[in-house]
Amino acid sequence: MPSSGKSLPHDSAHGHVTGGARYIDDLPRQAGELWVGFVGSPVASGKIRSLDLSEAREVPGVVCLLTHQDLGGPNHFGPIISDEPFLAEEALAYLTQPVVVIGATTLDALHAARQLVRIECEPLEPILTIDEALSAGSFIGPKRRMTSPGAEDDARFEAAFATAPHTLSGRFFSKGQEQFYFETQAALALPGEAGDVRVISSTQNPTETQAVVAEALGLGMHEVVCECHRMGGGFGGKETQSAIPAVMAAMVARHTGRPARVVLDRHDDMLVTGKRHAYQTDYRVAFDESGRLLAAQMAFYSNGGAFADLSTSVMERTMLHADNAYYVPLMRVTGQVCRTNLPPNTAFRGFGGPQGVAVIENCLEDIARVVGRDPIDVRRTNLYRDGDPQRSVTQYGQIVRDHVLAEIVAELEASSDYRRRREAIDRFNATSQTHCKGLALSTIKFGISFTTKFLNQANALVNLYTDGTVQVSTGGTEMGQGLNTKIRQLVADEFGLAPERVRVMPTTTEKNHNTSPTAASAGTDLNGAAALEACAQIKARMQSYAARLLENTERGLVAAAEHIVIDDGWVYDDRDPDPNNRIEFGLFCAMARRERVDLGARGFFATPGVDYNRDTGRGNPFFYFTTGAAVAEVTIDRFTGELVCDRADLLMDIGRSINPGVDRGQVIGGYIQGVGWVTNEDLCYDSAGRLLSTGPTTYKIPNITDTPRVFNVAFKDNPKHQKNLRQSKAVGEPPLMLGLAVWLAAKNALGSGSDAKVCDLAIPATGEELLNRIEALSSRKPVLIARS
Repeated sequence: MPSSGKSLPHDSAHGHVTGGARYIDDLPRQAGELWVGFVGSPVASGKIRSLDLSEAREVPGVVCLLTHQDLGGPNHFGPIISDEPFLAEEALAYLTQPVVVIGATTLDALHAARQLVRIECEPLEPILTIDEALSAGSFIGPKRRMTSPGAEDDARFEAAFATAPHTLSGRFFSKGQEQFYFETQAALALPGEAGDVRVISSTQNPTETQAVVAEALGLGMHEVVCECHRMGGGFGGKETQSAIPAVMAAMVARHTGRPARVVLDRHDDMLVTGKRHAYQTDYRVAFDESGRLLAAQMAFYSNGGAFADLSTSVMERTMLHADNAYYVPLMRVTGQVCRTNLPPNTAFRGFGGPQGVAVIENCLEDIARVVGRDPIDVRRTNLYRDGDPQRSVTQYGQIVRDHVLAEIVAELEASSDYRRRREAIDRFNATSQTHCKGLALSTIKFGISFTTKFLNQANALVNLYTDGTVQVSTGGTEMGQGLNTKIRQLVADEFGLAPERVRVMPTTTEKNHNTSPTAASAGTDLNGAAALEACAQIKARMQSYAARLLENTERGLVAAAEHIVIDDGWVYDDRDPDPNNRIEFGLFCAMARRERVDLGARGFFATPGVDYNRDTGRGNPFFYFTTGAAVAEVTIDRFTGELVCDRADLLMDIGRSINPGVDRGQVIGGYIQGVGWVTNEDLCYDSAGRLLSTGPTTYKIPNITDTPRVFNVAFKDNPKHQKNLRQSKAVGEPPLMLGLAVWLAAKNALGSGSDAKVCDLAIPATGEELLNRIEALSSRKPVLIARS
């Protein structure tokens, strides 16, 4: 029986529960292994005047102290723009920016040496906020523009606003978010015999880690191997930012000839790594009496931090998702990344999509209040319509097709009992003096593919052994999301085997080279398709051999590969009813090997139909869209600002699920992570640019008490979706943006009983933010809120 479509346990489930799953900090210590750490910049902006390592060198157990001068290659890297130094030279761009790498025999020696490194510098005035960057003209990359067909005409675009029955404009704020993976940034470097290095890294991007380590050490990529056995979470934070810890460990290993391991503690990890980008967005929208959008303009500004990292690509996806699930006839979008003196911000689940989706969802909520309609009706009015050429084209020219957005909203409205609950909430708010309730629906249309075309590729190695078992190697990395489990199911089904006979191997660049990061929700799409391509090659050889082996001219069975069936652990000719003529799969594999049949293959996959032109802002950046909607109900204490999620109902189209249990876990986890971003996760910095929330005591990620009291998750069948791997859809990132429903419900609650047409609310809606808004609405006086 096929295993695809079944909720098989995660392949590391037993290890996770028992503690047997080993992460980098759990791997046995090597003979002579060194502990690795670093000393960072004491200021957010400045210049190094002197660097004194003499006292630190005298600490017993300190083996090496390394600076940029000890690199064997250039001291700059970057996935898009090569502007970030591995180790600071003279200029200091953010607090804790690595300056000195230390290798020591004990942790005590490492900590002692860190205290004795003397960095004298000339402090400079840092740029910390988007407003400060705008005033200083401090930017990363050019300003990007995206204009829907027809909106290029200034007269036509402005006329839409001048003649519209209604317009709204404002400035929207959303702060960043810490990835808070359970396993911090970590790497173990093992020196080889000929100057080569093997790096075991907690990374989403083994190929880039390999390339960056090779570049930093002055080696060829063939002299560096990067492995990733598993990660204790990534969420985008290990797509690029795992590179510097890997370089640190590799530097020490290369200079000392000894194994070297770095595992950042939580405090240091949060201080030195980038987050989800904070955004400031200026918007204006034009709409008619029904709330139908006529035109929209959005100017996005993100806080990129000190160096480019992935910020320009994150901004691009923000612009591509500025429409979310709604058709806007005339749309203008611009995006500018601001350079500040914070750690370089980076990828985070959703990759800029949440910041774009939040703005238009906020606009639609306000539009509903202006026109006096329920927000669900305004959203329904503006949804993309499948098959309607007038209302199915995005601002970048891609047709949104084969979706069930309208059906999802209608079904969710009914299953969540939206209308009755809306009436009950209105009655509650009319009488309660201590609490207010809110109810809201949000939608998501999330594009699946890397928006950089060349990244939409993968390769896989499949080895079939003579006992009928299989090993699969791909460039995808397992960070808890179930990638390996799904690939295991796919390969098992391809050979008609039980999943127990298939093992997905640890990811390594010597087996799978030039691979893309496990990101963009495309891990299974890409790597799974490559694995199936490899399986198809092996099966074709097996069927050709089996046809000859099972040929029986006396019974009229002429060799025909198309009649060979490999299923349920057997190989047979479907024209032969005799069960005695079936061959057990393992025995057949042994026979095939003796006849020199190749039982291994490398598969390759490139996503078709993805073609987006950045210069024109036109094309098809996505292979397909994952869609869904959520209804959330919240209660807010008017005196404390405490927010409670009473209920959430989610409905998503994720195609035909390869593993419903894994996908359900991803939907729930993504949604709750999104709720964390829009409610309690608040990154606080002081005036010097130092992050103050550096651990679970000061940075509140969601816990069990933050989950909805009633939580319903369901999947919507969509027979129109016929593309992709087994007609499945990516599920990793889209549900995160449905967490906005909780934020919208809070906004809805604050507006109850108020005649204000617009209720300003920033992300995250912390208790403090909610109290400020309650006070502002009750007094009808502006309240100054400092936002960064």
